[in-house]
Amino acid sequence: MLIELVVRDLGVIHELSLVLGPGMTAVTGETGAGKTLIVGAIDLLTGGRADASLVRPGADEAEIEGRFVHDDEEIVVRRVIPRDGRSRVYLNGRLATVAALSEHGADLVDLHGQHAHQSLLKGPVQRAALDRFGAIDTATLTALVDDLRAVDAALAELGGDERARAREIDLLQHQLDEIEAAAVTGPDEDRQLDREEDLLADATAHREAAALTTGLLDADGAAAGAVAEALAALEGRPPFVDIEERLRSVAAELADLAAEIRERAESIEDDPERLAALRERRALLRELRRKYGSDLAEVAEFARESAARLAELRSHDERAEELDRRRVELLENLEVEQARVRAARLAAAPRLAAAVEAHLQGLAMVGARLEVSVDGPAGDDVVFRLAANVGHEPQPLAKVASGGELARTMLALRLVLSAGPPTLVFDEVDAGIGGTAANTVGASLARLAETHQVLVVSHLAQVAAVADHHVAIFKTEVDGTTMSAATLLDRESRVVEVSRMLSGSPDSDVAREHAVELLDAGRS
Repeated sequence: MLIELVVRDLGVIHELSLVLGPGMTAVTGETGAGKTLIVGAIDLLTGGRADASLVRPGADEAEIEGRFVHDDEEIVVRRVIPRDGRSRVYLNGRLATVAALSEHGADLVDLHGQHAHQSLLKGPVQRAALDRFGAIDTATLTALVDDLRAVDAALAELGGDERARAREIDLLQHQLDEIEAAAVTGPDEDRQLDREEDLLADATAHREAAALTTGLLDADGAAAGAVAEALAALEGRPPFVDIEERLRSVAAELADLAAEIRERAESIEDDPERLAALRERRALLRELRRKYGSDLAEVAEFARESAARLAELRSHDERAEELDRRRVELLENLEVEQARVRAARLAAAPRLAAAVEAHLQGLAMVGARLEVSVDGPAGDDVVFRLAANVGHEPQPLAKVASGGELARTMLALRLVLSAGPPTLVFDEVDAGIGGTAANTVGASLARLAETHQVLVVSHLAQVAAVADHHVAIFKTEVDGTTMSAATLLDRESRVVEVSRMLSGSPDSDVAREHAVELLDAGRS
């Protein structure tokens, strides 16, 4: 629901602010006051075309803001139209595209009049409307179409080029043979080989370093000798008793270290053949990583994926036959379901047309004829066609010339279909009518307002009188420039405005009496 609308510097409007409620709101005013600009502003908020000529003379840009509540979510839309440059769109304070605005707008508002983007002019919306009216279940049809697309996609993925398939099989088999022949022992084999190669490559140097170290640390070595001399110097001297004990521990530790180093050195063998084999193995693993992954874990994953793809390719014929059988089955079921849905749509189409025509007769469109054409295997091609006058051939709704006729047709459709965006805006719905037809239009709009928020630009007192809320647009002159303003009317102000609409003279006693009568009737 549109709960607030702010318009600045649009056409003759300097600044206008409206707070709107549920139910039906009538917008009235003298010719040229800017009533239609209200509809134009809402059109811009729902993705309508922006034109720099809309900017009020003397202003640099026009700005329209709307606050909507939809499914308990508040949405703030802002449209800025500069005199020079491209228009800007903001959704909840963030820059957005006109396409995004149109997408949001389709869920929020439908405009009925001369606005080409109204949803019921679109084929898919007309088809959905017919299905809702006829309670036509299309779930099975949709599921079959989705399943058929999935099967076609699977067949395309399998590929139909036998030579290409054979080449891919040969390549995958070669890659798998290469990886399997390497017999990698685990994801960290290359790191283990690195450590072993480091040990073997420096075997001689390792043993020489060990010999030098044991020579320094054993009983005849310099380090052990130095510790022995220190012990001899401190032995029996009370101030150094604790240090003497520590030196004895050092001497024992040096002896242990010398023995351990000697033992490790004896285990290091100089094995040129093993070293060569290690280097060859490491080169093989490097080549695998270069081709199939950054590490051996990725190489293993590549092998798993390749094996799965190879199995899929080798079972191609079997899988293709299975998919082909499934496709034939789906096509048979789809043909049956399309025929059922088409028959249901063909049966519902004249009933929908008759229901709408019944409303059109009371909306000053006597003799108007609505035709709902259904074509295609499942009747998917649904088109609403209108012959507004006797003797005319029905034309698609989008080609109906008269804004008033189109608006009244949309009103009739909405009365029959009831579904649609929460806010419905009607412009010119009462153009060229009066008397009983005006009463019918007003009553129809009021009925529609029971389930939607309805905003109607009207010049008929009979329509304005049945509204729940009444907004008057009036012109003022400021510094020699004509501007428009708006006000929400109370009961007394509504009497004055309806009197003006009835007679052109709000001071006429007769007009006032008639206005009070209309408002009382509308309230009841």
